[in-house]
Amino acid sequence: MSHSQDRYAQRGVSSSKSEVHAVVDHLDRGVFPGAFCKIGPDILTGDDTKCNIIHSDGSGTKSTLAYLHYRETGDPSAFRKTAQDSLVMNIDDLLCVGAIDGILISSTVNRNARAIPGEALGQLISGTEDFLATLREYGVGVHSGGGETADVGDLTGTVTVDSCAVVVMDRADVIDNANIKPGLAIVGLASSGQAKYETFANSGIGSNGLTSARHDLLSPYYLEKYPETVDLTTDQQYLYCGPYKMDDLLPDSDMTVGEALLSPTRTYAPVIKKLLTETRESIHGMVHCSGGGQTKCIRFGTGVHHIKDNFLPIPPIFKAIQTASGTSDEEMFRVYNMGHRMEIYCDPDAAGGIIAHSESFGIPAQIIGRTEASENADGSNHVTIQHDRKTLTYQLEK
Repeated sequence: MSHSQDRYAQRGVSSSKSEVHAVVDHLDRGVFPGAFCKIGPDILTGDDTKCNIIHSDGSGTKSTLAYLHYRETGDPSAFRKTAQDSLVMNIDDLLCVGAIDGILISSTVNRNARAIPGEALGQLISGTEDFLATLREYGVGVHSGGGETADVGDLTGTVTVDSCAVVVMDRADVIDNANIKPGLAIVGLASSGQAKYETFANSGIGSNGLTSARHDLLSPYYLEKYPETVDLTTDQQYLYCGPYKMDDLLPDSDMTVGEALLSPTRTYAPVIKKLLTETRESIHGMVHCSGGGQTKCIRFGTGVHHIKDNFLPIPPIFKAIQTASGTSDEEMFRVYNMGHRMEIYCDPDAAGGIIAHSESFGIPAQIIGRTEASENADGSNHVTIQHDRKTLTYQLEK
C-alpha cells in the first residue's frame, strides 16, 4: 500500500471500492448490463418498451464543510450548496444513461438537531427546490417528490444529505455504455469555471474525495474546535493535518480555501439535454467521473484501452491538495476528477460539435483522449493517463 493510499485507508476511505465491486459485480446487472446505472424492466406499468431506473447517492462528507462554515460564520446558506451536491450526484449519473426527463427525486436529511437547527435545515430544503426549478428552466424534466428529515444524533454529530431518484424511460432512448468500443474520441467537459447557468465560479472539486481533501487542506484548529466532525478512533495525525483555515486564500486562485471546498458539484444536465436532443446518434457512451475519478471509465465497454493524454488545465484546488498531502499522481487521478467530471464517448467527427455545444453554456471542453483496442492478453479494459511527462497505468481490479 502506498503512502497516499494508506492515508485514505486510515480515514476509513476506499479509493477503489474494490470490496464493494467484489459483491455487486456478481449481482444481476439489469436489462442493459453495460450501462452506467443499473436499469431494470418497467415493473411499474409492465410496458416492455420502457425501463425503470432507481438511483441513490448523496453529498458524502462534503456536508461537514457547510457545517464548519455555518459554525464559524453563522451563515447557513452554504447548506444550499450541499443540497445541490446530493442532487447532482444522482442526476448526472442518470444523464449517462440518457435520462433527462420524468425524473422524480427525494432527499433524506439525517441530522443532529442540536448542531443543525431549523435555519440550516430550511436552507437545505429551499436549496433543493430552487435548484430543481433552475434545471426545469433549461428543459430538464426533474421534480421533487418530497423527502424526510431524521433526527439521529446517535448516528451523526452533524448532518448527512442523501437523495434517491426514480425515472421511467423508453428503452430505445437508453445510452448504453456497452457501446463504448475502440476508435472513439473522449470529450471531457470542464468541472471548474462558471457556466452560464451558475451564479459564481466553481473550483471543480465535486463531491468525491472530500474526506481527504478536507483533512489534507484544513488545519488542526478544526479538530480542536469541532471534534464532532471526525471519527475520533482515527489516528489524529490524519485528522485536519493541513496548513489552511477556510478563510485563507487558495494558492493560484481568487477563491478562499473554504469557497473552493464548498463549491457545489456542477451539473451538466442543461448541456446533456441539448446534446441528446441534437446529436444523440453520435454518442456511444457517457461517464460521470465521480467515485474512481479518471479511472471510472475502466468498467465500461469491452476490450477497451482508455487513453487520456490531453487534459484540461488542472484546477488549483487539486494542486493544493497534492502539495499539502504529498499524494501521488496515481492516486490523485484515481480519487479526483482533476478538471473534467463528464466524459462523452463519441464518433471522432462529432467531437467538434459536442465541444461547441458545451462551450455555448460557458463550459470549456476538449478531446481529452481516445479509445483503442485492449492490449491485455485477456482483452480486459485498462486505462493509460499521460500527464506532465508521466505515464500512469490502471488495470481492472477483479
